[in-house]
Amino acid sequence: MAGSRLPHAVCVELARQAIAEGSASYQRTAAIGRAETFARSLLGPVINATGVLLHTNLGRAPMAVTHPATAMNIEFDLRTGDRGSRQQVVGSLLAMLCGAESAMVVNNNAAAVLLVLAATARDRQVLVSRGESVEIGGGFRIPDVMEQSGAKLVDVGTTNRTRLSDYRKALSRKNADVAAILKVHPSNFRVEGFVEATTVAELATLAVPVIADIGSGLIDANCPWLAGPPPSWLHGEPAARQSLDDGAALVTFSGDKLLGGPQAGIIAGRSDLVALCMQHPLARALRPGAHVMAAVQRTALSYLDKTATTVIPFWAMVAATTDELRARADKIIAAAGIGAVEPTQAIPGAGSAPGSTIESVGIRIAGDRLAELRACTPPVIARTRDGCTLLDLRTIDPDSDEAVVAALQRCA
Repeated sequence: MAGSRLPHAVCVELARQAIAEGSASYQRTAAIGRAETFARSLLGPVINATGVLLHTNLGRAPMAVTHPATAMNIEFDLRTGDRGSRQQVVGSLLAMLCGAESAMVVNNNAAAVLLVLAATARDRQVLVSRGESVEIGGGFRIPDVMEQSGAKLVDVGTTNRTRLSDYRKALSRKNADVAAILKVHPSNFRVEGFVEATTVAELATLAVPVIADIGSGLIDANCPWLAGPPPSWLHGEPAARQSLDDGAALVTFSGDKLLGGPQAGIIAGRSDLVALCMQHPLARALRPGAHVMAAVQRTALSYLDKTATTVIPFWAMVAATTDELRARADKIIAAAGIGAVEPTQAIPGAGSAPGSTIESVGIRIAGDRLAELRACTPPVIARTRDGCTLLDLRTIDPDSDEAVVAALQRCA
């Protein structure tokens, strides 16, 4: 078991488990197998060749986590020497990006929605379209989050059609005590056909604040950090800046989706409402640590100085042309001596731009070789189609191309 490089205490426990389960002749083999399996299960880097840019099972937006082993002025004001706020500087950068008065960061978007509702609508009513009372991955359900926040859910409209008049009717009911309207982006599904929805701009004409849970974290629909126009697959995806311009009082979104940063939840909008969120007792329970805040700061700065396509791996993947991907595929195939180039369709993933695809290029090898590729170091995570294995170049970091060559050579 020494070859596993696991701590001695772990090896001892795994050996005990093997002894408890098998005969003496079986015990050594079983113990070694357990050690190898356990070592492979530890968190570590993998190569995402699936064609899903934001793969939830693979950590969503890839990013480098680097910070020296030193103290950080996370809650220390260098000008005065007094205690500071971990939200002030990072929040101000996010507010600049979104065109908001104020912003703050919590652990994830579910936490952002929970905190906003608890801080602004506890014991009061919140209007939600029936078509937006959704469940997304991990059992995150709007009605459940609403219940935990202490706010009272009021269904509006129907599953497929909700008009502005439906919200007006709910506001005019006897004993109505409406604190806000929550507009939820469906995120990981799309409803088509006989449908109608009410826009943020329309909802903003009503007498209560609009909270827009845009989910995927697109900062600006115009994508000014890209050299050309916004990608066509982003058409219709709600963006923070435009939602606030349309009159949303607050927006909430994820940090590890289209923003391209670490797992975090962003709350941005009116300063008085963000202040209520910061002052709520849940804010401390939901606050991120120093490394996450530093990563969000680095991400925000890269947008502001328009280096997102070089600093943020997600946008580097998006910006790569199919000609560039094809050239990489040709080079990998030539070096590995196996495979063929095949056009593919990548997807954004993680509930972002549901139903949209992105032109891409892959390497096809015969048969189902997924297990062999996963057994490589680092593991290569691919997909199968029509009896073949596909490695999509759009989701593979160019720095990993040599490792892909070595993995393919094992399959030759």
